[in-house]
Amino acid sequence: MDKPARKRGRKSKTTPDEQQPNPNSTTTATDTVIPSLNAASDTTATDRRGSKRRRKTGKEKNEDAVIVTSPERRASRHNEHNGDYDVTAVVSKVVPSMDAVVKVFCVHTEPNFSLPWQRKRQYSSSSSGFIIGGRRVLTNAHSVEHHTQVKVKKRGSDTKYLATVLAIGTECDIAMLTVSDDEFWEGISPLEFGDLPALQDAVTVVGYPIGGDTISVTSGVVSRIEILSYVHGSTELLGLQIDAAINSGNSGGPAFNDKGECVGIAFQSLKHEDAENIGYVIPTPVITHFIQDYEKNGEYTGFPILGVEWQKMENPDLRMSMGMGIEHKGVRVKRIEPTAPESNVLRPSDIILSFDGINVANDGTVPFRHGERIGFSYLVSQKYSGDKALVKILRNSKIHEFNIKLATHKRLIPAHIGGKPPSYYIVAGFVFTAVSVPYLRSEYGKDYDFDAPVKLLDKHLHAMAESVDEQLVVVSQVLVADINIGYEEIVNTQVIAFNNKPVKNLKSLAEMVESCNDEFLKFDLEYEQIVVLRTKTAKKATRDILLTHCIPSAMSDDLKS
Repeated sequence: MDKPARKRGRKSKTTPDEQQPNPNSTTTATDTVIPSLNAASDTTATDRRGSKRRRKTGKEKNEDAVIVTSPERRASRHNEHNGDYDVTAVVSKVVPSMDAVVKVFCVHTEPNFSLPWQRKRQYSSSSSGFIIGGRRVLTNAHSVEHHTQVKVKKRGSDTKYLATVLAIGTECDIAMLTVSDDEFWEGISPLEFGDLPALQDAVTVVGYPIGGDTISVTSGVVSRIEILSYVHGSTELLGLQIDAAINSGNSGGPAFNDKGECVGIAFQSLKHEDAENIGYVIPTPVITHFIQDYEKNGEYTGFPILGVEWQKMENPDLRMSMGMGIEHKGVRVKRIEPTAPESNVLRPSDIILSFDGINVANDGTVPFRHGERIGFSYLVSQKYSGDKALVKILRNSKIHEFNIKLATHKRLIPAHIGGKPPSYYIVAGFVFTAVSVPYLRSEYGKDYDFDAPVKLLDKHLHAMAESVDEQLVVVSQVLVADINIGYEEIVNTQVIAFNNKPVKNLKSLAEMVESCNDEFLKFDLEYEQIVVLRTKTAKKATRDILLTHCIPSAMSDDLKS
């Protein structure tokens, strides 16, 4: 499925090693890249640092760096929808709520996926956030990713308060913080959430973008509401497209409607030579889902999915061959995730007719609001992990109904590892690890989806995990020593079996090697390649290799338990 290329409005980042960014770089600071918007447009994710400046289209006010675009320009857009439109009036209604907007300071220490026994050099960043009820602060997940310290500062204050991260929702790019110091909460009224706005409704984005230390306001209108790709989460959820500028540092800031209610969180923008001022906002349904999920479970559990791949049924001959009548509309199930609960009831070539009583069209959409349709995955995303849904299907010209328990997605190559350090195992200089998207990005850079080996990419895009603990294990590199002469060029090659036993995951491989008493260690790799080492000499050489490379342990802590 084609996914639009997006860029999150990443916080500004200051690292000594990165003071001079590559002027040709078009990826985010963590090199998060997703496929192009469509076949006709070569769209790339935007650099978090905002390396390509936007052309200013409005005027600037000196007080608190309030930036608004031309009222005449806005009015011409808004007249059909709601009569005359006064930007200044909209901003003035938001002003009382600005005191709840805070600046978030974070120190990050990212894992080194290529050298998993160590971490990268720490760096600092700043972004935006806002206060909600229950002594909590919301910001973006990527703003506090791999955090070692988080601080927040109120508007007009000179004090930074230490914050605690309560939950990080990677898929929806939202994080929840709290501050233990009572002084922080004095004189602050939490923001109230408004309803999902309509097209051309006025929105005002407030935050602390790059280019100044005071609060900044940009105003615009809602230009599109659709399921869009969340770059940080590598997921597709409901999102708002607005024409207000979202720059580095705006991440986590609230978007207000004309009543001063929060209707979303700024989080990413689109960079393209033919596009200007296209920003994206996480809408209130997604925010509410995150908050209620945390309150219900005491932690973030994620957004469930219907674990199937489906095909549109727009061709009349295809519909006829599948036994669909004129009264039937729906989509065909191509494949089912083996780890998904629905694998017990659904079958390939089933036609999904409806989800929770809402009919699915032949193109996979469902009614949304007046004059609007949206992908039926929106209905699934409104559920919580463990909820049940009624799915009506057509199978062999007969209609069946199933109550399916929904669960989160288990990917063979995960998009994230949940903030945990990467796993590794070393024997005789062979470094074994499990493949993930951050690992591919670390090895092959921002264009990993073009530069990584074809077999790894094929598994990344199409392979399905057969069990919840299955991993794709590879030899990431060989630390050269006398014991591994002739094997030095093996890099990122999948391990199929060890001593003729299939390798299910990294932990099982480590256990098999550590307990092996055979004369030889034999690893079967892809492309029919094999590695054979004498067991005693290989294990003895491991200690010297670890000492040479200053590696503290032959395996990560998670493999020791």
